[in-house]
Amino acid sequence: MENLLEKKILLVISGGIAAYKSLEIIRSLKKRGAKVKTILTKSAKEFVTPLSIISLSQEKVYENLFSTENELEMDHISLSRWSDIILVAPATANIISKLSTGLSDDLASTVMLASDKNIFLAPAMNVRMWEHPSTKENLNKLKKFGYKIIGPEIGDMACGEFGEGKMTEPNEIIRQIESYFTNLSQNKKFKALVTAGPTREYIDSVRYITNKSSGKQGFELAKSLSKRGFETTLISGPTNLKVSEDINFIKVETADQMFKATQNNLPADVAIFSAAVADFKIKEQKEQKIKKEDYINLNLEKNIDILNYVSNHNSLRPKLVIGFAAETNNIKENAQKKLMEKNCDWIIANDISNKSIGFDSDFNEVIIFYKDQKINDEKLTIKKKSEISEEIINRVISQLN
Repeated sequence: MENLLEKKILLVISGGIAAYKSLEIIRSLKKRGAKVKTILTKSAKEFVTPLSIISLSQEKVYENLFSTENELEMDHISLSRWSDIILVAPATANIISKLSTGLSDDLASTVMLASDKNIFLAPAMNVRMWEHPSTKENLNKLKKFGYKIIGPEIGDMACGEFGEGKMTEPNEIIRQIESYFTNLSQNKKFKALVTAGPTREYIDSVRYITNKSSGKQGFELAKSLSKRGFETTLISGPTNLKVSEDINFIKVETADQMFKATQNNLPADVAIFSAAVADFKIKEQKEQKIKKEDYINLNLEKNIDILNYVSNHNSLRPKLVIGFAAETNNIKENAQKKLMEKNCDWIIANDISNKSIGFDSDFNEVIIFYKDQKINDEKLTIKKKSEISEEIINRVISQLN
């Protein structure tokens, strides 16, 4: 029960017959010491009253997107920032459809669109509505967006039919919320380091050598780690990506700067090296801009191999060291060779010859190669990088625990 003590739950009640169960959810959350604020949709008021919610939650009920009472607070922002998680129970077919398309025409949908918190949906609807292809498609989209789905169950419905679509019982919803916070608490003991993006190796004061890495996969990995409770540091080369305030974000440009930042942020429990670090740097960088008419001969020298250094450093080596390998051919052979030579625990390889995934794309397809020969290689087929990250971090947590 302590897992919910002082936790801040924003409960969204949408307009389904199962809305009456939301009162039991509020009662159970409060009994466990959670703080509960509630958004009531217009149609939900046909099933439960604001007064009953207020009496249980001891908090005001939020209903309107534009409220003269809270004009300065901007409820759709403040409620999102206040909460630890958002729970939608019941989640009707209507609100699921709205969320899947990004529609925000009321307070509930606007809060969720503006939120960076984990959102749990407890679907409840007629069996035919649940089985409709559009509902399945909408839920699949929401899962890709990172929404957590609880249920539904199979049973008798208020409409007299029997089948899947019945909202999960309040005690099971509470159990899953408790389990989420338990896992979050367990992961807080772990420290994670992620490198991302390209590096720049300067030729003169304005020109440099770089690569096409966008940093998107590394940023998504850091986001997934942070949302799962890890104390997360993200070291990134130049990108235009935004990062959550929960992440310790360090900006660098060159491979040397990334190496020093990595050293300064070890030890860690897990280190994921997804950055596309330049293999070479200019031996003698010119302080002034080189003129067009000047003869230039670029003398290169190798950059330090950050992954190799960390993997083979006895006192600083994390429990789990993961490297990335961007390959254009012989992916398996090159990845396995890198796995052995670098002495890391996993190599995550992707085929950058496929222009639709990998560099500067929102999608990726990877193969995870494990140093432990008892574990078979795993291929994560084409998905959004956010989904790839979630699957990778699931495996990280399993390994660390």
